[in-house]
Amino acid sequence: MTDISMIEAAQARLDGHVRRTPLLSSPFLDEIAGRRLFVKPECLQHTGSFKFRGAWSAISALSPEVRAKGVIAFSSGNHAQGVALAAKIHGIPSVIVMPSDAPRIKIDNTRAYGAEVVLYDRANEDRDAIGARLSQERQLTLVKPFDDPYVIAGQGTAGLEIAEQAKELGIEKADVLVPTGGGGFISGVALALEAKAPDFVVHPCEPEGFDDVARSLASGRIERNSTQSGSLCDAIITPQPGAITFPIMSRLCGSGLVVTESEVLHAVALAFNRLKIVVEPGGAVALAAALFHGETLGETVIAICSGGNIDPNVFRLALDQSAI
Repeated sequence: MTDISMIEAAQARLDGHVRRTPLLSSPFLDEIAGRRLFVKPECLQHTGSFKFRGAWSAISALSPEVRAKGVIAFSSGNHAQGVALAAKIHGIPSVIVMPSDAPRIKIDNTRAYGAEVVLYDRANEDRDAIGARLSQERQLTLVKPFDDPYVIAGQGTAGLEIAEQAKELGIEKADVLVPTGGGGFISGVALALEAKAPDFVVHPCEPEGFDDVARSLASGRIERNSTQSGSLCDAIITPQPGAITFPIMSRLCGSGLVVTESEVLHAVALAFNRLKIVVEPGGAVALAAALFHGETLGETVIAICSGGNIDPNVFRLALDQSAI
């Protein structure tokens, strides 16, 4: 199981290959949120999302013999791009199983990184089954998007950075908000902060209608989403929390926060207008929660913007709505 030593080992393997993203702030956003608000823009990470951290961690941990045969992953786009680029840099083949309704920019970018893309019907086909079959047929190593100890460890390096940056800023207590799908990112961040900033409280953030993590934490058992499509926040839509990640979240995370698509689009526009960063809807749910659902939060909040691979039409929609 993932622990702080694995996260620190992943940080060592990532050194020189990953960007240390900053903590940004804006007095305009502080005023809206009603508290000090810092934003960690993982949308500025390689491939435009935090997923590169986990992908590099998992691939770099493989033995040279196993790694040389190649890797396979399934993803709606951000994990796909992270694995594709990490595989390309390592000089190995990659196959990515992607839903056919994934944003075109994510499919095109994944292919541009040199991966073979296999499309599937998200509503009627099982991506896990497809990935397992291709993995066996081609002797490829499956790099799971969240339920993998090495992926979780890689994502946890963002938590180490938050702890370091918060110390530099004199922040001793904070609520850390994380966009959450299957739970790999928030699990890694929570484990890192448990060790390095134990007074920080980590909260999963999800879009309305796809709040399986919030419901699972509330009920104490894994809950499923009733549908797997139909949200602008495609990057963080998963069937349910992971078998590895749910126990970590149950032990370390505070209550979940749920936001509307309108709030997410408003957050996308505010991130662009006030911080000059481009954030996709799924990557903006934590910022939306910090801005519009902070009633239960403390005086200082750190919201992670987890990805920036937004469809141009959706970006225009967000900016147009904010202008109304």
